[in-house]
Amino acid sequence: MADNDQVFWGIHVTGTEGDNLYLQKGFIAIGWSDIGDLRALAPTREAFKERIRSAYPKEAHGWHINAASQLFRFVHEMKPGDDVVYRSKIDRQIHIGQVVGEYEHRPDLSDEFANVRQVKWIGAYPLTQFSQGALYELGSALTLFQVKNYIDDYRAALTGEAVAVPTPSDATVADVAKDIEQTARDFVYKQLAQHHKGYGFQSFVAHLLITMGYRTIESPKGVDEGIDIIAHKDELRLEAPIIKVQVKSTEGAVGGPEVKQLSGNLAQGECGLLVTLGSFSKQAKDFAKSKPHLRLIDGDGLIDLVLAHYEQLDARYKALLPLKRVYIPEAVTEEAEKWAETKSEKTATANA
Repeated sequence: MADNDQVFWGIHVTGTEGDNLYLQKGFIAIGWSDIGDLRALAPTREAFKERIRSAYPKEAHGWHINAASQLFRFVHEMKPGDDVVYRSKIDRQIHIGQVVGEYEHRPDLSDEFANVRQVKWIGAYPLTQFSQGALYELGSALTLFQVKNYIDDYRAALTGEAVAVPTPSDATVADVAKDIEQTARDFVYKQLAQHHKGYGFQSFVAHLLITMGYRTIESPKGVDEGIDIIAHKDELRLEAPIIKVQVKSTEGAVGGPEVKQLSGNLAQGECGLLVTLGSFSKQAKDFAKSKPHLRLIDGDGLIDLVLAHYEQLDARYKALLPLKRVYIPEAVTEEAEKWAETKSEKTATANA
């Protein structure tokens, strides 16, 4: 039985070899086997960081810190009697065990996972027994981490107590969804800002307009006269609307003078579009509001369009912006919950 002071560690392992080591041989393990026996290092985080840096010199500084921190915790902070939570991708269950041994270096067990501790598994539990938040926390990107937010889920599993499993309408799902979306948006912004300045950004915007059904003509370098792209729907450029586009790859704010200049370059019946990676000043926004033929697209709006039309982008731009479609639970609305409850009650009545 776990008490309130019990420490729970979450741990990951990849592949069937690691899963067998964990569940068949009764060990938990952590990688980075190239650094050898960790007992040879001084019991300080700095000593672990230095050893990681020498063993993996090509990795980034942040990677060195994360790896060293996890190894240090595995050797010096994890103690016999602590509990371990492991989600197996083989049997799709949550395994909870207790650490029963000190750190060992055992390359005889596994070349890849030579840093081990012996563990006694207490039980295996189906994923449905745990809240969505607990499953998200267990999905940490770290190999080894201390479970802090959903300890009650694991205590309840060990004691056989019932635990209320919230539906995906809790705040955790919404927060995770926002984090994933924001990470993707930040990535797109950084890639465009770092790799597509000037005419590169102009060509990207022209291509994005093509994915939206427009035909485009880019101005040659040095002779745009305030217009970077002409966009139109028909091949002969005779049908309205004819859109004159100015692009700004700046990450700062675009002011009123630039917007007024674009407006002044528009003939009767033409529309203007100003696209920037940055933002627009209040003066620029106020001026555009008074001109129905003008449209401003800032960095956020541009990213919205990129994500909406990503599948239609050329391979060269997908290579610049490698993104993968993922599915995450959507927050359940109050109406949907009521419908599910009504459906469940009707089914129960029909089966009675």
